[in-house]
Amino acid sequence: MKKSAVIFDIDGLLINSEPLWNKAATEIFRQYGITLTEQQFAFTTGLRSKEFVAYWLHQFNVPASQNEIAEKKIIQLALSLIDSEATLMPGVEHIFEFFLKKEFKIGLATSSPIELIEWVKDKLGIRRYIHASCSAQHLIYAKPHPQVYLDCAAAMHTNPLSCICFEDSFYGLIAAKAARMTCVVVPSAEHSKLEHWGAADLKLSSLQNFGALHFNMLNN
Repeated sequence: MKKSAVIFDIDGLLINSEPLWNKAATEIFRQYGITLTEQQFAFTTGLRSKEFVAYWLHQFNVPASQNEIAEKKIIQLALSLIDSEATLMPGVEHIFEFFLKKEFKIGLATSSPIELIEWVKDKLGIRRYIHASCSAQHLIYAKPHPQVYLDCAAAMHTNPLSCICFEDSFYGLIAAKAARMTCVVVPSAEHSKLEHWGAADLKLSSLQNFGALHFNMLNN
């Protein structure tokens, strides 16, 4: 089916925020005597904060009563860090210009809080170009469940089969494919060689590298 819409994840794809979420989690988890390795953080990349916090507190035998408290602290600190320290990922301006010229509908779909979506719209100056933005923050299920992507497609009045998704996490990739969408992954350099990216329709090292040949291949 011919493509007519593009949906972008946010964290780690449009803004370099993953290290800042990890920084916030490290500081708050330290209050519970928890220290995570880079590999442990990578294992839960792409989960929303609710599942991320619940998983690790459970792993370290912290009472579940602390889940919501820790989550709120992490979100508050992370959003503050993002506001002061986050930078755009390479190729963001290029990829938006590419799809604007194609007159594509543009959506945002993330597991992150709604506040981050609004911040990104203003930070990137893209508010007027966004046809729909959806957060899985309050959904029953988040990525890797496809609901947030299906909701975004529905809000754009677009068939999921007509959507191209851009993701940087494995959970996001699975969510996009479960929604029956075409998925382009742009993983971080340190994780780019993992075999599970083979589930994607296309893997790139940067948004900047996406071009007409890639688009034509995906649009067949």
